[in-house]
Amino acid sequence: MNHVALFEPLIPNNTGNISRSCAATNSPLHLIEPLGFSTDDKHLKRAGLDYWDNVDITYHKNLEDFLAVVGDQPLHLITKFAHKIYSEENFDDGQDHYFLFGKETTGLPEEFMRENEEKCLRLPMNDTHVRSLNLANTVITVVYEALRQQDYPNLELTHHYDNDKLD
Repeated sequence: MNHVALFEPLIPNNTGNISRSCAATNSPLHLIEPLGFSTDDKHLKRAGLDYWDNVDITYHKNLEDFLAVVGDQPLHLITKFAHKIYSEENFDDGQDHYFLFGKETTGLPEEFMRENEEKCLRLPMNDTHVRSLNLANTVITVVYEALRQQDYPNLELTHHYDNDKLD
């Protein structure tokens, strides 16, 4: 199982889009407080549409509470400061993987990243032109790489729709 964890998210639309991705990929979502919005926020529900109720969401009072849940399971810190590329990591080892993403404005706490540098993973990008990638896009990129390595467990590789445009 691939778990998505958001550290102190600020933008409801990002969290809503991420919740939709979690519903589509059967990935539990962990929200680490404080949140910069209410999960009852109309923008959050609009971004998540009718998927919000289908997401396995766990709220954590702080980073320490989240880390206690993770325990010894693989934890990956997704950050632009990492020296290792996310696609070089092995996610197909039969274990649950926890992907931790930082706050939209400041990322993950620097001291925490320094203490866990070996767990940090980066998406390649042109740092000359942009400061960072969109959080929701980054989440889905990492989750789908893990799912690709795992051969997309419990996901439909094809689907037939009543009004299928390709039939």
